[in-house]
Amino acid sequence: MIDVNKIEIEKNNIFNIISAFPQNKEITETLASSESVRIERIISNGQTTDDNYWYDQSQNEFVIVLQGDARLFIENKGAVHLNKGDYLTIPTHCRHKVTYTSVNPACIWLAVFF
Repeated sequence: MIDVNKIEIEKNNIFNIISAFPQNKEITETLASSESVRIERIISNGQTTDDNYWYDQSQNEFVIVLQGDARLFIENKGAVHLNKGDYLTIPTHCRHKVTYTSVNPACIWLAVFF
């Protein structure tokens, strides 16, 4: 049995970006996870996927752009531009890559893998 008095509750804000945010590096943080679900915050600042690489994941991915904008290229479907508030679900093994992320403001994604 879990002792609820020993559970730490920590409040955070999805839009807080550390002041020393490295401008040339994408940041991925796992916010919560279980055996079957992982929730990540991704902060992109102009980063894209390497030309010769495709994401080909073993889980579905729900992704929403919370700030900025981005463009994905989905194999056999084409380009999808995502503005602030836009979301989509990428099915398991649907090959895709990121071809654009905004710089000012940085692109903040929320990704749920399930």
